[in-house]
Amino acid sequence: MIREWHSKDFTPLLRLWLESTTYAHPFITPAYWQESEMLVREVYLPSARTWVWEEDDKLYGFVSVMDAQYIGALFVCPDALRKGIGSALLDHVKQRFDALSLEVYQKNERAVKFYHAQGFRIEDSAWQEETQHPTWIMNWQADQTPSA
Repeated sequence: MIREWHSKDFTPLLRLWLESTTYAHPFITPAYWQESEMLVREVYLPSARTWVWEEDDKLYGFVSVMDAQYIGALFVCPDALRKGIGSALLDHVKQRFDALSLEVYQKNERAVKFYHAQGFRIEDSAWQEETQHPTWIMNWQADQTPSA
């Protein structure tokens, strides 16, 4: 179900990203995300390692890691939320990296709770000038996560 994305065609990822990010951030105008699509397509996705969750040739989620530790994207189709896909994708990258970091909007409380449950801790905050919303900088360390 999880595999690394090797295609240079990012269209399916962009479609899922735009739907999911708009859904997850109702406090940000959809136009902002639409205007950001070119940057995601031409800069972020090509510079990241990406793993996808697929079933029956349908893309349900993906995670992208940049600079060997920064999670630039973790998105799941809105109709597939709460089915373990996000956790599985995150566990997959945790097995490949000793440390991970990410930035999440403070108003996206569902995501903040999700990352806390996955062992991420808030380390700092930042202000996103483009959206006029604050974010949390969250980190995860393999050696700081209790083993089950």
